[in-house]
Amino acid sequence: MKMLKNTITAAILLVFIAMISGCASIFSSSSYPLNINSNPANADITITNKKGMNVFIGKAPAVVNLKSSSGFFSKEEYQVKFSKPGFDDRMIPVSFNLDGWYFGNILIGGVIGLLIVDPATGAMWKIDTQYLNETLYKSSASLKPEMQLHDFNEVPDEWRQHMVAVQ
Repeated sequence: MKMLKNTITAAILLVFIAMISGCASIFSSSSYPLNINSNPANADITITNKKGMNVFIGKAPAVVNLKSSSGFFSKEEYQVKFSKPGFDDRMIPVSFNLDGWYFGNILIGGVIGLLIVDPATGAMWKIDTQYLNETLYKSSASLKPEMQLHDFNEVPDEWRQHMVAVQ
């Protein structure tokens, strides 16, 4: 009888824990690591959130933990800017989508997990990609045209027909 009572108590406790917690909060996370690399290495990295606030400033390679939520029922969005002198800047968006575990609340977490716990913790959102490996390209501003001086006798005939006398 005592064993039956303990089993029933344990079952009730498990159901209660499941009802007060969210399914995504149990099986997922509310922040995710983003692995960042660049080619060439040591590019400057600036990460801003959707409010325009800098959340990270550093150099590649780096691993940065990003929060998935920007508030109740609101997913976060980031812009990762790569920059290096002599190269064009690159802006890469990082976003979050609905986590499949969030729908586990229908079976396990109940209404509290569906409407309160997972939206409040941000566990209802999952990062799209955990790896950024960006190649930066030489800046067109750094490609300066060269001026060359030629002796008139060295100028090819096909160029001479386009020449204009300067007085």
